[in-house]
Amino acid sequence: MRLHNVAVVGATGMVGRKMLQVLEERRFPVAALTLLASEHSEGKEVNYAGKIHRVNKLTKNSFKDVELALFSAGAVVSKEFAPIAVEAGALVVDNSSAFRLDEKVPLVVPEVNRRMIFHHKGIIANPNCSTIQMVVPLKPLHELWKIKRIVVSTYQSVTGAGQRGFDQLTEEIANAKPTSKKFPHAIAYNVIPHIDILLEDGCTKEEYKMMHETKKIMEDDTIKVSATCVRVPVYGGHSESVNVEFEREFDLMDVRKILSDTKGIVLEDDPHNDLYPLPVRAWGKDEVFVGRLRRDESVTHGLNMWIVADNLRKGAATNAIQIMEEWLKGPGH
Repeated sequence: MRLHNVAVVGATGMVGRKMLQVLEERRFPVAALTLLASEHSEGKEVNYAGKIHRVNKLTKNSFKDVELALFSAGAVVSKEFAPIAVEAGALVVDNSSAFRLDEKVPLVVPEVNRRMIFHHKGIIANPNCSTIQMVVPLKPLHELWKIKRIVVSTYQSVTGAGQRGFDQLTEEIANAKPTSKKFPHAIAYNVIPHIDILLEDGCTKEEYKMMHETKKIMEDDTIKVSATCVRVPVYGGHSESVNVEFEREFDLMDVRKILSDTKGIVLEDDPHNDLYPLPVRAWGKDEVFVGRLRRDESVTHGLNMWIVADNLRKGAATNAIQIMEEWLKGPGH
């Protein structure tokens, strides 16, 4: 396999570091690795595949000879520098919200809409973490029974808010006053129904992302989505309670078989023996875990399910690298 020059923008952040870990674990064919970050991180050293790499300051000249660029430095940085990387000849996979709802930019979860990888114009958007883990199990069900409506409540870990979120929980648990307060309230021993900024209609931006990204990835604007996103005092792994209403009748045994046979899903659905997805088990893994499957008798053709995934891996780094892997395989694979 041919080796490729790869850049990671935001290399010292929580997701950037996870990208490097996943690249190494999956033995991605890296020829040269360029690590980029803000001036604050310039000069830091990172170990990758047994070699020390120096972090460089991100500039307009950072992408010479770069073929593949992973961005995880926020929307502002992506909007400015992703087009520059494309102009220099790189394919950009962007983990920010900058391009996700841009009609000209594919929004990709490889298990769901792989073919869209090959319709890019230089940038491929990596979806929101909570959206990724939800659409992986919903897509095969939608193909059979067509989803009318989704009601989702999320239980999102503090690492979804980056290092500052992690630090705030750690310091509060230690009874220390947080040195850097990421959340508007205490997160230790608490839950906060407020993720990202509040919009005029009362929804948060995180909820808006889930509602609109789901339709784009599933390629069906008729699906109605209602979301409530909540931050919980868990270090890693997002959980979701998902209620689905289908247009057609389904068989619960068929649902279980489809999910157990779908690549990228682990079915853990034996609640009588205390087996159901848990963030502590999903942490460090690339699969999406599904369980607590049961009918919702309050609506016609209703299904309840519980979905858990590692938000830094499948919800961010792994999904982005899977996109690059599929790009290298080509459309006919």
